[in-house]
Amino acid sequence: MSETLTDVVTYEVVDGIAWLTIDRPEARNALSKAVRDGLWEGTHRFVADDSAAVLVLTGAGDKAFCAGGDLKEMAETSLEIPPPDFLPQFGRNVEVPKPTIAAVNGVAYAGGFLLAQQCDLVVAAEHARFAVTEVKVGRGSPWAAPLSWLVPPRVALEILLTGDPLDATRAREVGLVNQVVPGGELRARTQELARRIAANAPLSVRAAKRTAYLSAECTRAEAYDRAEEIWAPVYRSADAQEGPAAFRDKRTPVWKGR
Repeated sequence: MSETLTDVVTYEVVDGIAWLTIDRPEARNALSKAVRDGLWEGTHRFVADDSAAVLVLTGAGDKAFCAGGDLKEMAETSLEIPPPDFLPQFGRNVEVPKPTIAAVNGVAYAGGFLLAQQCDLVVAAEHARFAVTEVKVGRGSPWAAPLSWLVPPRVALEILLTGDPLDATRAREVGLVNQVVPGGELRARTQELARRIAANAPLSVRAAKRTAYLSAECTRAEAYDRAEEIWAPVYRSADAQEGPAAFRDKRTPVWKGR
């Protein structure tokens, strides 16, 4: 069932996968206040939604995932430094323990690049484009600080210094994108990827996500120590006994998330 969070953002759960969609295609899904408010509400909804194991973030139409900030609105409000809660940034100003996927259906520029960057995985349509365009309009991109962890530093520098776009193929080559698919298959292919993740043991999935980000935060030795702490409750869980038992009994495991 699809639910309208604001006039321009919808939330829908399909077979355990939550789809959070910016529905403002006439403005290239730009980040107006209504869009930002809807993204915040949708993020909180997903975190609290026990029926949803994975979040997919996308944009309506086939032209733009999100073209970035609403420059007309910025001009009208004389926006200088965006406040910390300007829009949700997963892992920075809001914790999202479950996996997230960006389904990029067109341009992902500026704030749209931010939204794709902050997701754990990215599936891009063949015609998708990615750019941090702030240098072209005199704005800033402090949110791009993790970019040189996601892609090689010289690639990150080229993206940030030129403001020029990368096509989907190049974005995949440098590690920014996981899969490139035909535009008409984007939703189905993303749903299938999310479904494979959702089928796994939920405690293990959440711990795996936390573990993957340790190398961006810690030294190697610290990462090992913190990973042991993260995984200890998983080893002690009922699901950790259910997995081997299901294998022994030649049946599909029934995960309880505890």
